[in-house]
Amino acid sequence: MRAMFLLGTVLLVTACNVDNDPANEKVTVEYDREKIQEAGRTAKEVATGAANVAKTTGTAIKREVGDIDVKVTRTKAEDKPAQ
Repeated sequence: MRAMFLLGTVLLVTACNVDNDPANEKVTVEYDREKIQEAGRTAKEVATGAANVAKTTGTAIKREVGDIDVKVTRTKAEDKPAQ
């Protein structure tokens, strides 16, 4: 969730032009739709690439290891008397 917020913030910052006019105490912010759309397409390509790497890695691991059953047991250590 935090990564998505950060990504959204970066997309907005890179897609805007800020004009600061201290003499008139005025700040103008303009958003560029083209830059926002381009950044969105780039983010989608990066996410797709990451998903493809994850899928390929999972497939390679399954081929190498195969299907295995893992039994996990957990025992709690006995409390030691206070010394």
